[in-house]
Amino acid sequence: MASWDVFRELDNLRREMDDAFRNSGHARPLQTAFLSPVTMRRFPLVNFSEDDDHVYVEALVPGVDAKDIDLTVLRNTITISGERKPFSEQKGHVVHRSELGCGKFSRTLELPVDIDANRVEAECKDGIMRLTLAKPEHVKPRKIQIKLS
Repeated sequence: MASWDVFRELDNLRREMDDAFRNSGHARPLQTAFLSPVTMRRFPLVNFSEDDDHVYVEALVPGVDAKDIDLTVLRNTITISGERKPFSEQKGHVVHRSELGCGKFSRTLELPVDIDANRVEAECKDGIMRLTLAKPEHVKPRKIQIKLS
């Protein structure tokens, strides 16, 4: 029977925490890292809701041109991916701080119902992409008439 060593467990935890921070992208300069590997899983930030006929998704994509965003739909899964272009430095300017990063991003969301991929509307305005995703007929609620006897 092996004995439990609290100090060995604490040392293992410290190593795991060190690895987590080392792999989070914080070791790289800010101007080269738009999204760390941990943050990338949560970008873009989204809200989604539904009614009887549609699922509505709002995705926060500030500073990303709509032509640089790809949207794919498969059954009940949507993937939003794209790229934020690098900040262009002005000739003769000295950059004192550069926090507006650049890079590629991708986020896949599993929705509560299937989506009709042929009836998807998407618009991007003021850094928010709004999606209206139609539900196919087979997933819409149906009212059943009950006969009285």
